[in-house]
Amino acid sequence: MRSVILGFFLALFSNQVKADGSAHEYTFNSIDGEPMPFSSYKGKALLVVNTASKCGFTGQYDGLQSLWENYKDKGLVVVGVPSNDFAGQEPGSKEQIKEFCSVNFNVNFPMTSKVVVKGDDAHPFYQWAKDVAGGPMWNFHKYLISPDGKMVRGYSSLVGPESKKLTKAIEKILPN
Repeated sequence: MRSVILGFFLALFSNQVKADGSAHEYTFNSIDGEPMPFSSYKGKALLVVNTASKCGFTGQYDGLQSLWENYKDKGLVVVGVPSNDFAGQEPGSKEQIKEFCSVNFNVNFPMTSKVVVKGDDAHPFYQWAKDVAGGPMWNFHKYLISPDGKMVRGYSSLVGPESKKLTKAIEKILPN
């Protein structure tokens, strides 16, 4: 019994340490293959979104681009993270994904290379984000990160990029 209780508290403490971490500890590769450390975004709010080109929510690229255009000068960085984890809805190569986003949605916000966002093989950022805020449950799940790298909260795919709920939360944490 004693070992079970000790194990419980160790697990609780381990999650707490992880939850107290910062998004700035994680690095992706950009869609062009260059290192993309989130530490380079210190002092800016981040909206990190796992994306897919063949999803019913793919139209949210328009809203994400609008958020980027409307708030980038105020300190928001939108980051698209292509993933093929949900129903195989992002099967393309990084070149195909980049072209699709550019041609169909004029996307010019930062994009990462395609990564795994769920399960044991999830990118470390997504392991941390799941521990802190849950999800992602589907494509276009959004994580709002404060300028100091702390998780503000996660938003399901059903919360559109330009929804009042999300834009109010963004405006509340903008550094400028």
